[in-house]
Amino acid sequence: MNTRLRRVGVIGWPLEHSLSPIIHQHWMREANLPGKIYEAIPVPPDDLPAFLGSLAGNGFAGCNVTVPHKEAVFSYIESHGTLDATAEHLRAVNLVVLSDNGKMEGRNTDGYGFIESLRERAPNCLPCKKAVVFGAGGAARAILAALQNHGVQSIAVLNRTQERAEQLLEELKISNGKVFGKDDVRAAIKDANILVNTTSLGMLGAPGLEEGIGIAPAELASGPAGDAVVLDIVYTPLQTELLQAAKKQGLAAIDGLGMLMHQAVPSFEAWFGVRPEVTPALRKLLEDELRARGSLG
Repeated sequence: MNTRLRRVGVIGWPLEHSLSPIIHQHWMREANLPGKIYEAIPVPPDDLPAFLGSLAGNGFAGCNVTVPHKEAVFSYIESHGTLDATAEHLRAVNLVVLSDNGKMEGRNTDGYGFIESLRERAPNCLPCKKAVVFGAGGAARAILAALQNHGVQSIAVLNRTQERAEQLLEELKISNGKVFGKDDVRAAIKDANILVNTTSLGMLGAPGLEEGIGIAPAELASGPAGDAVVLDIVYTPLQTELLQAAKKQGLAAIDGLGMLMHQAVPSFEAWFGVRPEVTPALRKLLEDELRARGSLG
């Protein structure tokens, strides 16, 4: 732990509604770390290199990274620091850690957060025979790699642009993956053990899953196995149409707050040398904030 440095934060663009400050400030209070600051810092893409170069001089122990900067931060640290094996494999960084001498390391904890969220709510769901992932963006990249690493035998990827999904599977060397288009959704989801939405479909202000995929959430939830787990990384609203449909089918339905909270644990530990806990009290804080924003669902 670098005791000299007192500032940490999350960078992205835009960043008005980040819940990360609530998470880390709660843990700072629990760990009795007075004087430590966690900030939400909007950084335009053009300003990113200069911001990263100024972290050490401005008293930062590091920062979290969210959209759209994960790939750009990876490229910067590839030239100016070191990367852990996960960030190297994913070619994306969501955690920057600065050592006492200002050396910068890039890490990626998104897959960890996803797996821990599954373990918290459905501890026996892995390994399994089949997983289905909607999307081929940054979140899908980490989740696909995590599923492969935790014993999923086959992975179906549904994406609007099939070529993008095929490229992603090739980049991640996922040999047990297969890409499906909108016309093959029913075949893709049949008897799935895990179904994950990694897209913004269903988010407040965004198109719904039916518009994006072509099948209503109720039908999507009826295709997986009877003991399947459905996880939606969207948390505005917290109870998406997909999760509501999954509950009606009697499936385990996991919202996006779990992944958000769990992926933050390694960040806090890396900066302050204290491993925090994901607790009901923390979830309540986040739910209260979403309720105040009208985003609870």
